Amino acid sequence: MSVTQSKNQVEDIQIVVFKLGKELFASDIHPVKEIRRVDEITPVPQAPDFVEGIISLRGEIYPIIDLGIRFGKESREITNDSRIIVIDVPGSQYGMIVDSVMEVQRVKADNIEEAPELVVRGSQKFLQGVVKKEDQLILLVDVEKILTEGEKKELKEAEMA
Repeated sequence: MSVTQSKNQVEDIQIVVFKLGKELFASDIHPVKEIRRVDEITPVPQAPDFVEGIISLRGEIYPIIDLGIRFGKESREITNDSRIIVIDVPGSQYGMIVDSVMEVQRVKADNIEEAPELVVRGSQKFLQGVVKKEDQLILLVDVEKILTEGEKKELKEAEMA
């Protein structure tokens, strides 16, 4: 759903807010299948650097990406607060490791602004907008665009290996 559509068609949306380092990010709740603790992840040889490995979840294999590394941040340690946000979008299922999940909340569509053009250039097309909440800015990401089509294909091949 684009920010423009959400302003025209929906009064508010439900988002899951999470942290990477000190920054706040959020995703629309609809593609989120579940949020779980980080447990045993099986490494996959020759996977892209942001891919931590795979897990088995109720008989299905999910690639797990480190969202911080995907966003170009330094590698961080997994802590008790770290979580995997399991995503199910058309053509792709994967988990994203985040430093912590803060909350699920509703935001009014008019509190979401489009991300400035300078910020969404290049590989940053996954940035959907900016949520203004009190004195905080929360970067709204489009989880369907975090991985390129080529990366999704690579991950599918890794799942089958």
